[in-house]
Amino acid sequence: MSTVPIEPLLHHSHLRHNSRIYRVTRGFVPCSLNLRSHFTCNKLHSIGSTVGPGMSLGFRSSKHRRSVAIRASSSDTAVVETSQSDDVVFKEKFPVQRIEKAEGKMYVRMKQVKEKNWQMSVGCSLPGKWILHWGVSYVGDTGSEWDQPPEDMRPPDSIAIKDYAIETPLKKLSEGDSFYEVTINLNLESSVAALNFVLKDEETGAWYQHKGRDFKVPLLADVPDDGNLIGAKKGFGALGKLSNILLKADEPGAKVQEKSKSSSDSTKERKGLEEFYEEMPISKHVSDDNSVSVTARKCPETSKNIVTVETDLPGDVTVHWGVCKNGSKKWEIPAEPYPEETILFKKKALRTRLQRKDDGNGSFGSFSLDGKLEGLCFVLKLNENTWLNNRGEDFYVPFSISSGLPVETETAQASGNTPEAKQEVIDTAVTDEIITEIRNLAIDISSHKNQKTKVKEVQENILQEIEKLAAEAYSIFRSTTPTFSEASVLEAEADEPEIKISSGTGSGFEILCQGFNWESHKSGRWYMELKEKADELASLGFTVLWLPPPTESVSPEGYMPKDLYNLNSRYGTIDELKDTVRRFHDVGIKVLGDAVLNHRCAHFKNQNGVWNLFGGRLNWDDRAVVADDPHFQGRGNKSSGDNFHAAPNIDHSQDFVRKDIKEWLCWMREEIGYDGWRLDFVRGFWGGYVKDYVDASKPYFAVGEYWDSLSYTYGEMDYNQDAHRQRIVDWINATSGAAGAFDVTTKGILHVALQKCEYWRLSDPKGKPPGVVGYWPSRAVTFIENHDTGSTQGHWRFPGGKEMQGYAYILTHPGTPAVFFDHIFSDYRSEIASLLSLRNRKKLHCRSEVKIDKVERDVYAAIIDEKVAMKIGPGHYEPPSESKNWSLVVEGRDYKVWETS
Repeated sequence: MSTVPIEPLLHHSHLRHNSRIYRVTRGFVPCSLNLRSHFTCNKLHSIGSTVGPGMSLGFRSSKHRRSVAIRASSSDTAVVETSQSDDVVFKEKFPVQRIEKAEGKMYVRMKQVKEKNWQMSVGCSLPGKWILHWGVSYVGDTGSEWDQPPEDMRPPDSIAIKDYAIETPLKKLSEGDSFYEVTINLNLESSVAALNFVLKDEETGAWYQHKGRDFKVPLLADVPDDGNLIGAKKGFGALGKLSNILLKADEPGAKVQEKSKSSSDSTKERKGLEEFYEEMPISKHVSDDNSVSVTARKCPETSKNIVTVETDLPGDVTVHWGVCKNGSKKWEIPAEPYPEETILFKKKALRTRLQRKDDGNGSFGSFSLDGKLEGLCFVLKLNENTWLNNRGEDFYVPFSISSGLPVETETAQASGNTPEAKQEVIDTAVTDEIITEIRNLAIDISSHKNQKTKVKEVQENILQEIEKLAAEAYSIFRSTTPTFSEASVLEAEADEPEIKISSGTGSGFEILCQGFNWESHKSGRWYMELKEKADELASLGFTVLWLPPPTESVSPEGYMPKDLYNLNSRYGTIDELKDTVRRFHDVGIKVLGDAVLNHRCAHFKNQNGVWNLFGGRLNWDDRAVVADDPHFQGRGNKSSGDNFHAAPNIDHSQDFVRKDIKEWLCWMREEIGYDGWRLDFVRGFWGGYVKDYVDASKPYFAVGEYWDSLSYTYGEMDYNQDAHRQRIVDWINATSGAAGAFDVTTKGILHVALQKCEYWRLSDPKGKPPGVVGYWPSRAVTFIENHDTGSTQGHWRFPGGKEMQGYAYILTHPGTPAVFFDHIFSDYRSEIASLLSLRNRKKLHCRSEVKIDKVERDVYAAIIDEKVAMKIGPGHYEPPSESKNWSLVVEGRDYKVWETS
């Protein structure tokens, strides 16, 4: 059976971790059916007593039996008695880590204590290490920057974060209380206009925001509403339900108060401040450690191999198994008898439901097998859609023994390699059955079309069963999605010439410059300022420039687009944009446009007062909005990804929407001269739609921002991040490889490796780079910082003082490296310039070969294409000098880079 490795089950918070703090995560669905809940489900549901109608892959649960170690049966089945004299030939306890989704609530309360003294409290009902990351806006402030609050507002144990924020831990209200809370004292005679905050879960590294933005609690009547206000009523106070908070464009002609406004004036404007209590749902994923214990004994009396399987996994557990003969690990069906609760699956494998223990804490089962067999292979099925295996391989139980002592095997040795023949046969069997079931259900839908009663109800039931089957198919797809290695990619592309332009992925020699930061819009003429740097950026060796979102936008940064054809933005006019693009073309640099396709801000309200009707050239109605976004009452189909709750999420399954977007992208290519796209928030819609848009607009280069949390256990980043990078590869696969993706995995691992001096993290178990660049380097866009993580936001800032180690890594390794604007024009300029020159001089590219030469606690070293050697970390390393002469060309704090002479 094709299985899902245990690691991909380790999903984390559904809110995006440390990207633009104004983000929510997204998923993957290849059609308009409601498959998202299955495809992105993180919670491990137990199987019920029966499987839903139309499903033929499940089992009926028997009554619980007594928890005896072995059982005899009337037919002399495989469940037999053993004795203490049995010889143990194999004994292993396999760890199984699963993630449960815990749901609770958070609240914000404003309460008056005295005449001029108020308190704001933030609480959370979920256990954990919660931190309030907060700051204030003062009277007269403009823009989105935070400032630190006055000293008398800071609760005990608060820590200053640089010069813009405070972090304060939430504490339990009292022993036995389920709520954690922090309270901030407000002095209304101060000049504070608003409090801004996000909630941080230190255990998982996740950030919790409001509608993809910072929470903002206004203390004055005229605080701008960017859709993220809490407690606003009659200007401010309690607004009510969060779902009723709507995004509004800035009112024209609004007057900005001067920061020097007297405290008496600000106090006067606070007369309408009211008490309020806002409550919101919140969830996190809690790690639970389970195990599977397997013991194999040789019974002296019968010469049988007796295998006992015991697990503390909750719910019903099914063992999907086969036996091994003739020295191979190819699955085969043994001769009968079989244990009770066993069925034959497509004549390719057996399925046995384990018996529940009397105390309800887990399940067990035993198998009596022919003594001449060489081993048992199995995987576990926990839910209708969840398969567990041994770190990517089948569980394998060998029956050979060299002495009378128990054999404690290493997990990796026991697992072995699953033969492709077994994999293909079982995959085919499962998918054939799923296809048959879906066809039968589709026939059922057709047969009900002519009935006049209950047609809708019947069809909905049938569609639900199709969704279950599709979810089963997707679990197979996830497990069989190619884990792209350098070798496989290079082999597949071996016939390509050294430079070959591929639509969406360029030539492979690109070096990307992000040409803006979070504050660039404030100048009002950013395009012109950037145009003046064209020669300078070209001389440094950049080949591609990423420009900010060009469209009219509710938010000044451009990520809340409104009229897509209006390209007069805070960065400059459409004519200035064209002029800038032409200038960069003159110096040989391609230009990427930042295309925000997931969501769009509405122009008008519907009859219910909800903003979901659009104006401008693309005057869509509410059919263009997905139906499952609770805030915007869309009449489209359900989302093919995760919703961004600050603006209407666009339904890309609609033909008219895709047609309009393709026409817009083609217009941008022709009218502005863009050479490609940086695609924002791609977790919000299926990658297949991206392929459609890329095929239509034919960009030179395209990269998607697929961002979610890495895997953490009790606040510590896991070593194995295969599940995280596989999700990014899944999205690239959904685009048919037509676009690359930012290598968030590599950034996250570099963070911990450099910050904690754990450089051993930079090699995966197979000796490859641990990020997307180790799976599919030609589609990995590596980076260490961008406008979301760095700049003035700093929500996931690269470890301070270690930036050049990060650049020494990404500018020498495969993938397409991206350099952040702020770093280019900083003290790092000369060092970055030297690395760029080296990469171009030695012709390193996105498919370059990496040989990791040394990886220890305090040092990582690698040789790339046998041309460049590099090391990062305080530890010592010198490249081998037996066959090559190495010259040190770049050196800085805790990094060195050599080239062959």
